[in-house]
Amino acid sequence: MANKSEISWVRRDENGEKLQVYAFQFGREWKFHTRHKRYDQWAVIAEPPLEDWMELLEAMHRLAQRRRMKPVDVQRVEQLIRERFPEAKL
Repeated sequence: MANKSEISWVRRDENGEKLQVYAFQFGREWKFHTRHKRYDQWAVIAEPPLEDWMELLEAMHRLAQRRRMKPVDVQRVEQLIRERFPEAKL
């Protein structure tokens, strides 16, 4: 992880293949990218699913506990999730 505004994780896609997900903060927005293999090009996710937002939030909580992320940044992401996915339970 290069800095606190860059977070990545691995999940499975709908076909069961590994998918690397990378999120970074640009201003007040979060941009999400994915790729299947190490040397593939990163593809932009226009509308990230709730699963990716929740992974981002979980990583941000861990960073905030270690004082590498401000709690206000975590609250902003929680608010974004509430706005995009009102049915989500945080």
